[in-house]
Amino acid sequence: MRVLTRGESRPARKILRPWHATRSSPARPARSASSGSAAADLLRRLVPVAFLALLAVAVAAPGLVTDADPLAADPLNALAPPGGAHWFGSDHLGRDVLARVVHGARHSISIGVAATALAVTAGVLLGLAAGLSPKWLDEALARSFDVLSTLPELLLALLVVAITGPGTGNVILAIAVAQIPNYARVIRAQTFVVRHSGYVEQALTFGRPRLAIVAGHVLPNVLGPIPVLATIGLGQAVIASSGLSFLGMGPQPPAAEWGAMLSEARNYLRVAWWEALFPGLAITLTVVCLTVVGRRLQRRFEGRTP
Repeated sequence: MRVLTRGESRPARKILRPWHATRSSPARPARSASSGSAAADLLRRLVPVAFLALLAVAVAAPGLVTDADPLAADPLNALAPPGGAHWFGSDHLGRDVLARVVHGARHSISIGVAATALAVTAGVLLGLAAGLSPKWLDEALARSFDVLSTLPELLLALLVVAITGPGTGNVILAIAVAQIPNYARVIRAQTFVVRHSGYVEQALTFGRPRLAIVAGHVLPNVLGPIPVLATIGLGQAVIASSGLSFLGMGPQPPAAEWGAMLSEARNYLRVAWWEALFPGLAITLTVVCLTVVGRRLQRRFEGRTP
């Protein structure tokens, strides 16, 4: 045994590792935990948009989706189940359900779009009038909006139709009147914020006309939430139009309209479930997809991650 002298250090001891620790293990492919969630999120984004695109094609050119006549009756094939000849089956008069659902999109969506456009126009004008008017007029309009907002939209639409009578034009007017408070209240609140902003006060100081200030500064800056509200409101208008048509107040038979189709099919639910299933499914998918897209637009407008 060798004795260490003063100032001599002990040699480093070599550390031996087990043989299995020195073997290099094969590299494993790294799995991204977010890949599955990213694919699911992409699917959730694309499915509503794809359905709404297909719906737009059905409204604009239903002949591209199906070439069957929605009004052609065939009593010999009445209540035929879904199959090769009729993908969605046939109704109690032998009419092709797929053709009626596709062509019915034009009636249902057109009523919803027209009612939403009318409600947005009137709501923006009334909201601006309330936000820019004297206090007494603003209070009167605001209380009117509050009273109308307490009533369910379908009930208010029924009240208007009861006064004006049935018909497509009256249904559009009824749905628009029921939705006006939703837009007017938002525009009124936005107008209060914009009218006290620096650029509006500066324009007033420079002596610009009041109408030019409203058109050039106030109106463009209060319309931000409208696309979001209109997208969601369109789904609600489709439900309202289908409900009124179900009650016989919208387009009259034999016109293909989703609500009217449900009304005709309710007497055949036990023997022909498909006659009511597919128009009801069309209404549900349309409203769900519009709501999903509207909520996504709302998150983008509020600056949140969609």
